[in-house]
Amino acid sequence: MPKNKMINNEWAGNGLVTDMMLHDRLAAGVIGDAERVVIGLNWTFVQGPDGAGFAHTPARGTAGCYGLPNPGGYSGKALADLAALWQSDNVIERAIGVAAVNAHWNRFDLEASRENGLDLLQDKGQKTVIIGRFPGLKERLPTAAIVEREPEPGEFGEDDLDTLLPDAAYVAITASALANGSLAQILSKLGDGFAVLVGPGTPLSSALSSAGISAVSGFIATDPDACARVTAEGGTVKSLRPHGRFATLQFASD
Repeated sequence: MPKNKMINNEWAGNGLVTDMMLHDRLAAGVIGDAERVVIGLNWTFVQGPDGAGFAHTPARGTAGCYGLPNPGGYSGKALADLAALWQSDNVIERAIGVAAVNAHWNRFDLEASRENGLDLLQDKGQKTVIIGRFPGLKERLPTAAIVEREPEPGEFGEDDLDTLLPDAAYVAITASALANGSLAQILSKLGDGFAVLVGPGTPLSSALSSAGISAVSGFIATDPDACARVTAEGGTVKSLRPHGRFATLQFASD
């Protein structure tokens, strides 16, 4: 079984990852201007000169979810300035920040495997941990432990991550954890299992490899005009699929 790298001491000497560390690594080198910013019911979309990025839009009523301070003033800004919104107290601005970072990494011309990130996992019962409720997951990995913020019968809650993650052989993490700020805590609890970040909001960047991530599986827009339109009209992943391609990068292990 592939093994994760230990969390690099460049991140933190005590082995912990913080949200600021994730931002600093992923936002480093972001260049260009945002050609457009679209905030939809399900997804937030930022298009840059060389790529386009998504982030999960916070649900209405989420703590900190209130009107944006600068409506009409985000498109045309430098991607680096939008990426700095990652640290905003406004959770929708944070989504813009994450999407801007992803617009830098998820380039239109990026070469990557089209393998589904969930196909990299093996079903090892509760030693396979899935954070997020992915479509078709129960058919794909029927005995895996599914973790949700609002668990349904047979699922686990976030409090169970302390016991599930250290000994997990395989871990899939929804990219929504990056947008909602919980990814750093999750990464700090990982053991040496194989971990993949999955979803349209995933940055296709090797910068995550030294934080315990073994692979990233995200989305590259092939028709950004259509992606922007679908986003504005409340589209889901299924609606975005015809206008892009899924892409997966695996990182070498020690």
